[in-house]
Amino acid sequence: MKIIEGGITAAKGFSASGVYCGIKKRKKDMALVASDGPCTFAGSFTTNLVKAAPVVWDQGIVASEETVRAIVVNSGNANACTAEQGDEDCKMMASLTAEALGLRAEEVLVCSTGVIGVPLPMDRVKEGIASASKTLAPGPEAAADAATAICTTDTFTKEVAVSVQIGDATVHIGGMAKGSGMIHPNMATMLSFITTDAAIEKSTLQALLGSSIIDSYNMISVDGDTSTNDTVLVLANGASGSALLSETHSEWETFKNAFDYVHTALAKLVVRDGEGAGKFLEVTVQGARDKETARTLARSIISSNLVKTAFFGSDANWGRILCAMGYSGAAFDPRSVDLYFMSEKGRIQVVEGGVPLAFDERLARAILSEREVVTLASLKDGEESATAWGCDLSYEYVRINGEYRS
Repeated sequence: MKIIEGGITAAKGFSASGVYCGIKKRKKDMALVASDGPCTFAGSFTTNLVKAAPVVWDQGIVASEETVRAIVVNSGNANACTAEQGDEDCKMMASLTAEALGLRAEEVLVCSTGVIGVPLPMDRVKEGIASASKTLAPGPEAAADAATAICTTDTFTKEVAVSVQIGDATVHIGGMAKGSGMIHPNMATMLSFITTDAAIEKSTLQALLGSSIIDSYNMISVDGDTSTNDTVLVLANGASGSALLSETHSEWETFKNAFDYVHTALAKLVVRDGEGAGKFLEVTVQGARDKETARTLARSIISSNLVKTAFFGSDANWGRILCAMGYSGAAFDPRSVDLYFMSEKGRIQVVEGGVPLAFDERLARAILSEREVVTLASLKDGEESATAWGCDLSYEYVRINGEYRS
């Protein structure tokens, strides 16, 4: 696998654009991604009972259509809790995009992100879609424009792309994501879009996406909130000329590992951009009796606000970690837990066999003061492990979200 440039347009046959149409005050706010040919596709969506209109539209397309050709995305307005008008506006976004590209509306997936409960300014949306359709282009610059246009409170764009050799064909996988706040392990709170020029059937792609999100988007947390608009979409157009990929293909694992890498890299970028975050936190639980136990424990630790605030203060308050493990619902023996903190400043053990150790508080504070901190919880119940990612919780998070609508 090679890390390459290109983001959402790294795969052959995909174009993108990102423009400003006035939904937001000054920044790009309309993105479009399109394929030269039909794409098999897959989607994963929010678990929130309150779903934005575009989520409902996309779920219907995933259930009823075999191929799609485009994704249109606006930022600055979530089109959520907007009743029947929101549904009509979402359908209109698909129809306008389809008309501009010579497609059927059902070949267009729609996403929105931003403020909840405000009707879309459809006059501006119409202008944005017209402009975005005219500026579609391949290449890294167009991909960067699209990645910018989907952002809300993000402080940087999130792109990744890789290539792998599948037989005689070079297959590309590229993606972009947005997310900074309202991030929690329930398919996380984000929009993520992946394109590939691999040839893969829709059912296979859906199963692959389902397995990939378990250890990527479902293992990150910023603030414990799950939004109304969470969406991950994957499009595959087969333009690489590769053989049809399936689990029986001899190089399936090569493709799967690259696919998983793209999703995990995007998920980690979302956490690095957590609203007000100062530290990137990685939590690994090892020695668990099964994979789901390890995942549950790691997610519980990374999701704890008390753990997050302890890291913000560089406080080696290991009791909060054991507490978060204890209420996770996963079965483990607290008397078998070893706990370690690690960063570029060193490594320190604070608990052994469930018993606190005397440790150097100054060294612990130095380790926890770094921008990237790793916590290792080692059990003695089995061989399975899992890793979750998160960030600290700061004063700045409160300021950003206290002023969000203004």
